[in-house]
Amino acid sequence: MQRKFLIASGLTLLGTAGAAPALSAELTISCGAVGAELTLCEQGVEAWENETGHDVEIVSTPNSSTERLSLYQQILSARSGDIDVLQIDVVWPGLLANHLIDLEETLGEDAAEGHFETIVANNTVDDRLVAMPWFTDAGVLYYRKDLLEKHGVAPPETWQQLTDIAAEIQAAEREAGNDKLWGYVFQGRAYEGLTCNALEWVASHGGGTLVDADGEITIDNENAATALDLAASWIGEITPRGALNYTEEEARGIFQSGNAVFMRNWPYAWSLAQSEDSEVAGKVGVVKLPHGPNGESAATLGGWNLAVSKYSENPELAADLVAYLTGEAEQKRRAIEAAYNPTLTSLYADEEVLEAVPFFGTLYDTFTNAVARPSAVTGDNYGRVSNAFFNAAHGVLTDEQDGADAVAELDSELSRIKRRRW
Repeated sequence: MQRKFLIASGLTLLGTAGAAPALSAELTISCGAVGAELTLCEQGVEAWENETGHDVEIVSTPNSSTERLSLYQQILSARSGDIDVLQIDVVWPGLLANHLIDLEETLGEDAAEGHFETIVANNTVDDRLVAMPWFTDAGVLYYRKDLLEKHGVAPPETWQQLTDIAAEIQAAEREAGNDKLWGYVFQGRAYEGLTCNALEWVASHGGGTLVDADGEITIDNENAATALDLAASWIGEITPRGALNYTEEEARGIFQSGNAVFMRNWPYAWSLAQSEDSEVAGKVGVVKLPHGPNGESAATLGGWNLAVSKYSENPELAADLVAYLTGEAEQKRRAIEAAYNPTLTSLYADEEVLEAVPFFGTLYDTFTNAVARPSAVTGDNYGRVSNAFFNAAHGVLTDEQDGADAVAELDSELSRIKRRRW
């Protein structure tokens, strides 16, 4: 197994006409950018290599999902076979479907049997299974059990309770000498991760889901504005201003180093928080995200899938690698070793999995009832819709405008996008 790197900027593709072949590997796969995700991918690929005798090269892509999508679109639009197997976000099947093979034609009609039906449906475009579910996700709230117990408070159920508890503990701990402690960290950079956070704030305040299932724009309402204004009030108070440029890993770094009371992140952060080099090992709890006064807890549906490029020179071999990596044994290993949520329902009753990640059981409903981003209904325009949303949310967080003005302007911008049809 080898490694190679692709640069997200420009259109220099390894497979473009006139370029000499740079690889000797039979397959290439993009399946993780950094950290545990990449390590798990490498281990799974190596196991398949040992079992089949084939060679695979790992392609390194940007950690930012927005930048990774841009790179994929460049490669696929050029009909390049540089990447045979692509790790794709749950909101990308509709965007990339025309460039991906139908896995049921290669793996059989029962290829996705046993996986969450909602994800299989999400990955099925025009009756074609364009991606296999690999791991699912939903936003959750991490908290410092030791600090909440010390200060005699329970995990928050509402966003206002989180705000108050975070401020209280932050002030008390700083007064006691812990001047690096912050109350709450999340993903505040202007990218897809902020879309996920902002959708949770808005939906949990009863502000809708940006665009509803019928394609109607719903964002311009008082509850949505209130949700964004509350989030803005955290910046510089219980949340460091640096969070305006945080992705998942920056937020995890602050929390795992012991410098945050609460963190919004995905389930993958659990095993890392419990690792030997973690400052908070054994001190972390996980609960569902809070809600506003006019709503219920909402967790954005996340997760990643594996797809095979239509331009692969070895599509059947690539599909076999996909089947292996998304199979029960590999999903179980990933769940136990790194808390990646399986997409196979049977693994949520597996004793070894639940022993390793107890909240897979207690938060099962959170994972099965997560709020989907409006990628299906907006189709090819989802990228523009999400970009408009996270830029509007970021504008409120940076005090460029208040929530009411932001959602009104966002409504107008989405209406212009919709006129191009979705």
